[in-house]
Amino acid sequence: METVKVTEKQKKSRRNRNVALGLVLAGLVLLFYVITLVKVGGLGN
Repeated sequence: METVKVTEKQKKSRRNRNVALGLVLAGLVLLFYVITLVKVGGLGN
């Protein structure tokens, strides 16, 4: 079975992409949370 050799540049690129995806997901969670609070009336009144 062959294993793929990942270079340091590829590791850094993959890590940066994962961090970016994590930030986007966290932003979406925060956005949905704020929208929910406004709809329920926690901040809208």
